[in-house]
Order: sequence, then structure tokens, then C-alpha cells
Amino acid sequence: MLKVGILGSTGRVGSLLIDDLANDEVACVSSVHINGKLKRTLPDETVVTNNIETMLDASDIIIDFSVPQATEELLTTVVQNGNGKPLVIATTGFTEHQKNLLIEASKVVPILYATNMSLGVAVLNKLVALASKTLSDFDCEIVEQHHRHKVDSPSGTALTLAEHAADARDLDLDSVRVSGRDGIIGARTKDEIAVMSLRGGDIVGRHTAGFYNDGEFIELNHTATARNTFSKGAIKAGKWLVNQEVGLYSINDCLGL
Repeated sequence: MLKVGILGSTGRVGSLLIDDLANDEVACVSSVHINGKLKRTLPDETVVTNNIETMLDASDIIIDFSVPQATEELLTTVVQNGNGKPLVIATTGFTEHQKNLLIEASKVVPILYATNMSLGVAVLNKLVALASKTLSDFDCEIVEQHHRHKVDSPSGTALTLAEHAADARDLDLDSVRVSGRDGIIGARTKDEIAVMSLRGGDIVGRHTAGFYNDGEFIELNHTATARNTFSKGAIKAGKWLVNQEVGLYSINDCLGL
């Protein structure tokens, strides 16, 4: 069995990982990293710890649905020790330092990083790039919706969609991204790409990339209706990653897109 360590085991998706792995024929939970109290029943042999190195030692691969500070500790441990286990990382909201640390750690171990582990979103990214390039004269606007408890904004998934749209037009996203409009701001500029956020209720996740022109528009939409969409996608990614060489991979690599 593939032994999976979970960073972020007390979170929404981390808890679902425990459930999904309990029914998996190839992988199982071997270790969970916690801060606080884990209110879950685990197999007797599961290592429960708040020490990153202990979790690594007890696992063949780590799946991370935590917070940026916890991921930073994981990546720092890998870089400083010069070894570690393959990492599937789905945490979002990284600083530039944490992004650079991710790249450095990928020189030591295989890492698959995705802001969304949904297989449907991986396809959506491809479609957005195609639409953005083909419809280069259309205005591009991206809207994301999430539950009231989400702490980062815009979502990592929305930013990834915007990056695909910008790259397809040879634009620097940081130079053209707009994340709010208020007051007398003037007409929309040709190259700007808006990324807007809505928060409310228990929305799991909804992302819409729209391309608007005079006389017509097209909208590409993905809606997640259950959170184990993400946990199942991460498990699939982990099974693929354990057979890869050191490097930084995306969910697209896993799916062959």
C-alpha cells in the first residue's frame, strides 16, 4: 500500500482525504500532522504528530491541504534536510517567498502543485487558454464564488485561470489584473483581466471565465458540488507522482493535458 501522510488533516478537505483513503485499494493514511485536536477515528497504526519530520518518516508521499505557514515549514524541512518524500501541494495564498521555496524544494523531491485538484478545472484551464488566444479581441473577466469561510481572495484557482488567459495573450498578469472597480474609474482598458470574488453560504466553488465582445460573448464555467472532488483528485495525483523524477509538476502533467 502507498503510505500517505496528510498535512492539514483537521481541515475540510483533509478530513475527506481520511475518508477517501479508508476506501482506497492502493493507498492508505499512514500519518497525520495536526495542530490542536483531531476529532476523527483513525486506523490504530496511524502516526499522529505535530512534527514535520516524523510525518515524513512515516509516509511514502505527503498530501498537503493546509495553510501557507504550514506548507512553508514542510518545504523548509525538505530543503534543509536535502531529502524527503514526494509532495502533492494544494494549499493556496502563497507569498513570493513561499513560491520561491516551492521551486527550491522541487529541486530535491518531486512536487505536484495545483491550486485546484479538480480534474474538471484542469480541463477548464486549457479551454480558457484556447479561448483567450483565439478570441484575443474579447474582454476577459473571471468571477469566482466560495463559501463564507474562505480566507484568501481571489482564489488560487481564479488566479491560475487568469494566468492562463494572460499567458495566451503574451501579457504579464500582474500588470493587467484588476480585482475591484469602484467610482469614476473610466472605461475598461483593452488588456485588463478582471478577477472578482464573491463569498457567501456554503458554496464549494464556482469559477466562470467570460470572454465578451460587441454582439456576442462566451462563458466557460466549472462548479464543484462536493469537496471530495478535490481529495479524490489529490489521491489520483499522488499515485502518479510517486513514479516521477525530481521536479515541479502540475495537475495537467498528471492528466497528460
